[in-house]
Amino acid sequence: MKTFILSVAALATSASLAMAQDVVRLGTEGAYPPWNFINDSGEVDGFERELGDELCTRAELTCEWVTNDWDSIIPNLVSGNYDVIIAGMSITDERDEVIDFTQNYTPPDPSAYLAMDEGLDLEGAVIAAQTGTIQAAFIADKGWTLVEFATPEETIAAVRNGEADAVLADKSYLAPIAAEEDALMLLSQEEEIGGGVGLGVRESDTELKETLDAAIQSMKDDGSLNEMITKWEVATTF
Repeated sequence: MKTFILSVAALATSASLAMAQDVVRLGTEGAYPPWNFINDSGEVDGFERELGDELCTRAELTCEWVTNDWDSIIPNLVSGNYDVIIAGMSITDERDEVIDFTQNYTPPDPSAYLAMDEGLDLEGAVIAAQTGTIQAAFIADKGWTLVEFATPEETIAAVRNGEADAVLADKSYLAPIAAEEDALMLLSQEEEIGGGVGLGVRESDTELKETLDAAIQSMKDDGSLNEMITKWEVATTF
């Protein structure tokens, strides 16, 4: 993830609580199935659409959906373009320095490698990852050769055209692609990265965070969150 330097003035501008608004705006990428994607009707769909709608119902919030490119999704939350990030974002210490997170709504999803050669030597390979992800940071920390792309689709294309030898991403994203394309396969090696996925909110929006935390906990308590995770196959259950 990029480091975002935020001035006190910028934080003050976004200090008003989203709970005081008539509408709470949910920001997502819309390009990472099955977590979030745009369906044939042009609407946000996927696990996080269903989850977000249910959380808003339980919290008695009126919500609307906003899409935003991944590489600017945190700055645009802080600047007030929306009030919540719900975009498959793993909870990390670095991100938590800039925004706040709710409790996780999925456990950590294994990260997997997608390649065209099952015998690939990862240490000597060129590995693609989406910019600003935990996977990109992992590859960089390992000292391996990393190429970054703005969208997940571009990382897959890089393997297809030989620009990269493999992609590292959430297994739930890569598995359907491997199942559909004979030339692409998941490698046996997987990585456990991050602390699960949570909702991102501005650090000033403590009331909104507490309300959403309570809604997530209620779904954990009644088993409906595990049912939703299983339906969309995004992670292991709690």
